[in-house]
Amino acid sequence: MKILSLCPSNTELIEYLGFTHMLAGVDDYSDWPDQIKSLPRLGPDLSINMDKVEELNPDLVLASLSVPGMEKNVEDLKKRQIPHIVLNPQSLEDIEQDLISVSEKIGKPEAGISAAKTFRTKIEALKKISANIQNKPSLYWEWWPKPVFTPGEVNWLTEISEIAGAVNLFRDVELASVQTDWNDVLQRNPDYICLAWVGVRREKVNPEIVLKRPGWSNLDAVKENKILVLEEELYCRPSPRLIEGAVRLAKKIHPEEFASI
Repeated sequence: MKILSLCPSNTELIEYLGFTHMLAGVDDYSDWPDQIKSLPRLGPDLSINMDKVEELNPDLVLASLSVPGMEKNVEDLKKRQIPHIVLNPQSLEDIEQDLISVSEKIGKPEAGISAAKTFRTKIEALKKISANIQNKPSLYWEWWPKPVFTPGEVNWLTEISEIAGAVNLFRDVELASVQTDWNDVLQRNPDYICLAWVGVRREKVNPEIVLKRPGWSNLDAVKENKILVLEEELYCRPSPRLIEGAVRLAKKIHPEEFASI
């Protein structure tokens, strides 16, 4: 079966299912696993080259709506009558269900059931530990610095925060993505600042940028040097790799409690 993936989270989901050998092309931003580096590139996820997609004559295209603007890809796939499935996971449960539905579409349902079970087992192991943690620090997640975007309640990072023994600072806002400002963050005074800028590699993020913001030198997180520069690929993409990110985060915040994971 010949499969094309139009965004990194879809590519990673295929790897988690064990079907990477079926991939015949991926978007420009897919960077994991290493086996995909030699595959044909289909353009950036918001501007996929549909002529190239059609030329590759896929049996199945994995499209996505995880980023605003991806609707155009789906419309083009429908117009050209290219077989596809559209994923739009907003939660860990959605990702678990996507593992099952994609494997069913590929014709190997047992792989999805197995992968979903493994995924759920890892989540439950983290939940079991975090349930016994009394002191759960607040995390300010920064997806973009200016204008400031941070995840709200309806977002996988709220779940990731919880299973890592913490709470999302903006969990009270009933949105997936919240546009806020530096003063709002200052008033909320998070215990940790987690910088994970979408599309920006970790090594290119300078944590000292927060020191230049008005009043931020008074934040507890800054005073206690609790500024985490995190891998955006482990936190900003709705793929099974979020659990790897959750484990890394948990070990940074509660190293003793999560030492066995």
